[in-house]
Amino acid sequence: MSDIISGFPPVSDASSRVLILGSFPSVKSRAVSFYYGNRQNRFWKILSEFFGEAIEEAADFRRSFVLAHGIALWDIVTECEIVGSSDASIKNYKIAPIDELLRGAPCVRSILLNGRRAFDIFCENYKDIGIPYLLMPSTSPANPRLDKSIWFEALSQAFAEK
Repeated sequence: MSDIISGFPPVSDASSRVLILGSFPSVKSRAVSFYYGNRQNRFWKILSEFFGEAIEEAADFRRSFVLAHGIALWDIVTECEIVGSSDASIKNYKIAPIDELLRGAPCVRSILLNGRRAFDIFCENYKDIGIPYLLMPSTSPANPRLDKSIWFEALSQAFAEK
């Protein structure tokens, strides 16, 4: 039997405007103790290009970067059994209390779900959350069809809203 593995705490503050939810940290993310730690994952490259700023690899820098840009990060699964980094293998999981995060981040007006598994689990538990949410193409290196323009459009819309 597999062990239960815990994910990361959320990164958010009262000025967060967009919540980006993944499924669960990959093996490489768990090794560096921060979100999207696999250098092949396109997440940080997309944010860097969208905001026109370089993003250092250090977790403290990345934490400060997302908060400075109004982004909250978390995963829809807070703990689970998982084989490697495979979303398909996630089982016996606990759901993130998104409503609690939103009480501390009242300015969140959009939720972007990074990949199908995150979206499906979110919809099973929060489909009536009252905040617009979107399925985004996974930034994982396992997704060969990533169209970053979808991310740029969603981020543009989320930050354009007053």
